[in-house]
Amino acid sequence: MSEPRPTSGTPADGGLAPARLAELVVGQAADKKAIDIVELDLRGVLGYTDFFVVCSGQNARQTKSIVDEVRHGLKHGDERILPHTVEGDREGNWIVADYLDVVLHVFTPETRSYYRLEELWDDVPSIEHATAS
Repeated sequence: MSEPRPTSGTPADGGLAPARLAELVVGQAADKKAIDIVELDLRGVLGYTDFFVVCSGQNARQTKSIVDEVRHGLKHGDERILPHTVEGDREGNWIVADYLDVVLHVFTPETRSYYRLEELWDDVPSIEHATAS
């Protein structure tokens, strides 16, 4: 049997609630002009995370910039949260930043269209966030 997976916390233990963390991730991504931001509520469906935040940047350079903005904002915010892992930041077509309770997926438009991640989870509650054009 494996060890329990650490989480970013709950209000009961003084940490940040997963829904609030997802909200912060969405806000940081939007600040860096991420487009097509979708928040997928996976509570009760997955055991390893509560939310996916899926968004796009216009190109690999912008996807890296979005992930850097989220990482910087959460690291220097009140909660001082760091990602558990970050994958794909070298290529930049699909970057995954795992904050345990929230997993951020940042795609280039072509890569997002190819993998269609949201379609895999089309039966879970989701919120499409308005983004600046």
